[in-house]
Amino acid sequence: MKKFIKDHIYRIVFLLVLAIAIIFSLFLRYKIKYIVKQAPYLNKELNNILVHTLIFIIIILLIITILIYYIRKDILKFSERIIYVIDNIILQKYDLSFEINEETILSKTENKLKHLVEVMKDREEKYEIEKNSIKSLISDISHQIKTPIANITMYNDTLIDRKLSESNRLIFLNNMKSQINKLEWLIQALIKMSRLENGIIKLNLTEYEISETIAQALSSIYLKAEKKNISVRVNCHHSIKAFYDPKWTSEAIFNILDNAVKYTYSGGNIKISVESWELFTKIDIMDSGMGIDKEEINNIFKRFYRIKSVSTIDGVGIGLYLSREIISMEGGYIKVNSRKGVGSIFSIFLPNSIM
Repeated sequence: MKKFIKDHIYRIVFLLVLAIAIIFSLFLRYKIKYIVKQAPYLNKELNNILVHTLIFIIIILLIITILIYYIRKDILKFSERIIYVIDNIILQKYDLSFEINEETILSKTENKLKHLVEVMKDREEKYEIEKNSIKSLISDISHQIKTPIANITMYNDTLIDRKLSESNRLIFLNNMKSQINKLEWLIQALIKMSRLENGIIKLNLTEYEISETIAQALSSIYLKAEKKNISVRVNCHHSIKAFYDPKWTSEAIFNILDNAVKYTYSGGNIKISVESWELFTKIDIMDSGMGIDKEEINNIFKRFYRIKSVSTIDGVGIGLYLSREIISMEGGYIKVNSRKGVGSIFSIFLPNSIM
């Protein structure tokens, strides 16, 4: 019954109005006949009133019929348009045109649907980016972990299957230790990267002396630099301060210094200088290393990116990526100037106040 009423609502309304009009006309005719019996001289005037009333009722019925027709037409157009848009959204076809410049219910509804489509499209794009990023990350991690694990397996098999002298056995064990250390460093770096990207790490931004942070970063690379006879000089006044997280900024500076030592030839030099500007404090880390090609500078901060010319040197290409993420989270940035065969300058800009 309910379904029948819903399906034939317009016809039912029209028939109800028609029935009311007919009943009213019959009632009016009856009243006129009764009055005519009482006063026959009013017969002509009352019949004229009846005719005019019937004409008026017919005109009202026609107007109601036309209104119902156009209302039904608009509602059908509205529903068909909404169904069309929803079907396209379900099929992920977001290339739709919307009528949003008119002051109608359809226009207002389409405006909301347009906003919904834009939100869904944006989410879809973000989802695709995240999905591709995860796929890329898994592929990169697999590639980075595969080599040290393969080396460890090879050294282990050699130690088990062959009878080696004590000196050769120590060489293999040291090689295994080196690969294990590399694997451990990689895992730790990946954990840090994951925590940074997912916002798990909360930086403790405070005003701190730059010289203390540089000294902490230098302590981790001093022995490596000494082994290669690389001179390290620092020009930083102890009074220079900036707003940053000392622990994580030390990590960012260390990653850049570690690369400087790694890619600077024996007997080279590294210089660190610090300047305080109005809004930022600049830390320049200059080395006399092999330098970077101009076309590769924009790629060196990408995750797991390594310059082709250094593929024979140990590294996984994650240090600079972490450094940039840390400094960016602190409201700073990093710039690079480099010349192939001359050296590089990594400039770290830390904010002088909380931004």
